[in-house]
Amino acid sequence: MTNNENTSSSAAPLPYAGVRVVEFTHMVMGPTCGLLLGDLGAEVIKVEPIEGDSTRRLLGSGAGFFPTFNRNKKSIALDLKKPEGIEAALRLIASADIVSENFKPGTMKKLGLDYESLSRINPRLIYVSHKGFLPGPYDHRTALDEVVQMMGGLAYMTGRQGDPLRAGTSVNDIMGGMFGAIGAMAALRQREITGKGCEVQSALFENNVFLVAQHMMQFAATGKAADPMPSRISAWGIYDVFTVKDGEQIFLAVVSDKQWAVFCKAFGLMDMHADPRLATNNDRVRAREWLMPQLRSRLAEFGAAELARVFEENELPFAPITKPQDLFDDPHLNATGGLAPVRMNDGSTSKVPLMPFTVGGERPGIRLQPPTLNEHGAQLLREAGYSDEQIAGLVAQGITTRVD
Repeated sequence: MTNNENTSSSAAPLPYAGVRVVEFTHMVMGPTCGLLLGDLGAEVIKVEPIEGDSTRRLLGSGAGFFPTFNRNKKSIALDLKKPEGIEAALRLIASADIVSENFKPGTMKKLGLDYESLSRINPRLIYVSHKGFLPGPYDHRTALDEVVQMMGGLAYMTGRQGDPLRAGTSVNDIMGGMFGAIGAMAALRQREITGKGCEVQSALFENNVFLVAQHMMQFAATGKAADPMPSRISAWGIYDVFTVKDGEQIFLAVVSDKQWAVFCKAFGLMDMHADPRLATNNDRVRAREWLMPQLRSRLAEFGAAELARVFEENELPFAPITKPQDLFDDPHLNATGGLAPVRMNDGSTSKVPLMPFTVGGERPGIRLQPPTLNEHGAQLLREAGYSDEQIAGLVAQGITTRVD
């Protein structure tokens, strides 16, 4: 697998081909923005510190961050604490359409790489800033995905009463980066009209509030507070996880009166279908307290695979309870090209999910593998006007690193 491998068979130009992005990002939120733009064809230049993005070295839940969020990017290592490093960064930015960053408030201003400074040099520049909070009373706080989930109602809705629980993935970091990319796309279109760039801001807290808006509006519409998801009153009579034969689990749903009739016929539950107390979905919701124990008992004799087969044959909603590692072997993902070969931090190869959409029938693929540190540094510096002798001088001063 070469670094320039393209997993897409489409010869059509990608929609953001010709757009140059220079990103000063780390962890998940900022890199997700560049990932989306890069997958859609932009040239994304990742400016890393001399020691490299910290996600190259994370363990535990962060061990997969770098290969997940940094494909289709070029890497250059620069010491931004030194004037020569800033000068090199400014040369890269001079040819950029978009600058993206997710450092603490004030960091880029200290470096002279904030929007106000850069827009004076290039009024057409689009500057995407990913923060914990949009400007306001909270913007001095340090935010993490878990922090905003707790203060933004998502952890309350995910956990049980009295036991707030963060969602099982970095939902705000990932979506915050996506909204940053959407803002950049909107700003590019606006620039076509006005000829001027602008600053785009995306924030974790506001993203989280957008996610729980449906629960806020439930209260506005009904005057009743939304219960956490584990204890909520479902809108559908059968909509739950069932423990069945041999202790296996499966999610089953029957969400309409037509589905209820099909379900009862498929499993020989005609006595339930004839019960006037269960005639409509709302009746079944009101009857859940006694209905669900009966259903659990009657379905417990079936295996999860048999239940899945019957539900699929009858076009009823169901889902196996899948662990993340099982998805590598998912037949649908593999048959549809939803997973692509990716280079891991240690040089080995795994598979990674691609963007969950198609453009012209094609999933945006991997053109560039997640880069090794400074993999494109010399090339990018030459393009920025540095001679080989000058590049060697920057290496000798520790402004950048050598690529063997």
